[in-house]
Amino acid sequence: MVHVHGRRVQQLVEPLRKIPPEQVIAVTVDAGKATAVALVADFTGERLCPPFTFGLNRSGIGELVARVGSATEERLARLVRVGVEASGYHLPLVAPGVLPSAWEAVEFNPAHVAEQRKTNGKRGVKTDVIDATAMFDLLVAGRGSPVHASNPAIVELAAWARYRRSRAALGRDITRHLVSLLDRAFPGLTGCLHRVMVTRVGRLVVTDFRDPARLARLGVARFRRYAATRGLRVTTDVAERLVSAAREALPAADAAVAREAIGWDLALLVEINRQVTHADEHLVRLLPATPYQVLTTTPGWATIRAAGYGGAVGDPSRWATAAQVYRASGLTPAVHESAGRRVDGEISREGSVGLRWALLELALGLRHHDRAARAYAAQLADRGKHSMIIWTALANRANRIAFAMVRDQTVYDPACWR
Repeated sequence: MVHVHGRRVQQLVEPLRKIPPEQVIAVTVDAGKATAVALVADFTGERLCPPFTFGLNRSGIGELVARVGSATEERLARLVRVGVEASGYHLPLVAPGVLPSAWEAVEFNPAHVAEQRKTNGKRGVKTDVIDATAMFDLLVAGRGSPVHASNPAIVELAAWARYRRSRAALGRDITRHLVSLLDRAFPGLTGCLHRVMVTRVGRLVVTDFRDPARLARLGVARFRRYAATRGLRVTTDVAERLVSAAREALPAADAAVAREAIGWDLALLVEINRQVTHADEHLVRLLPATPYQVLTTTPGWATIRAAGYGGAVGDPSRWATAAQVYRASGLTPAVHESAGRRVDGEISREGSVGLRWALLELALGLRHHDRAARAYAAQLADRGKHSMIIWTALANRANRIAFAMVRDQTVYDPACWR
């Protein structure tokens, strides 16, 4: 089996075998928010014009094409290859129909560009031209991933999955802030109710009784009736704990401000949840049009987890092996080996945050719903493995299962993953 890096190098180098290097033009672009810097050279390393800046808009792209054409008109260029760093700012440049159809576009991992810059002796110097020079060296070496037209459904799925992840993270931040406000407005509430914002009775207290004096005056029986009229049954034990906490509470001096801020945070949390639900609806609509629908046949992997993995992985044809996906997540350990001695450190975190969270979500689903995954986790725990090691091992297992299912388009078979 040819390693994925070898395949990519072969795919990029093969068209160059019968073309003289002076007729292969490299255009490396370091893109920013509104402008970009381009370096134009042939594959012998000769610069054909000084580096120049152009706007990331239609007229700027037209200027880029014109200047490349002017610089290469005497070279009888047979191939123009554009290299860009996958920073996110590059996306308008590689969108379908933006560059001439005869040009080839290649994306570079930002970590590879940074390492090449260090290799060139520019560890402490980072400018647009230096980055473009590092990309030129990678382009000549056959590194990078060719940019192909992606499935529109996968592109939209990835966008909604990113949006949902950011909204969900914002909701968690607001919830943590809200709990800190509760500790000033109603001290003791979080101690008598586990995960206040998750339980229905907790949300009722936060919404209507964030002033503990009101709950203390109401008493146990009246509080239970108050909750019952709102369709919530509160046991006597829970009601007694809440009323007792309210009577013993000593609110902070800024409790009035905290209570008002809680109201604003609650309203904001409702809006965030509405946006998450809206994103979920789009993911449900898009997933069947992608190769990732098959993942929903796995126990614990419903639409949201399958869509999160699909959005993070993107076009599955970009990856030759599951190991490459796992490495891109940054969950692999940092390894140091010298003179035969090897030390495995903590996870490297050098990779996609979205992909890392997607794999951990898949691992969570497996651990809760798949018997073989639970047995595997228990086996690792019996061997004394740390909880984080168990989770990364489960993420690796989940990734291998998901990758194989998407590649072969086969439903989950427990017998294959014992």
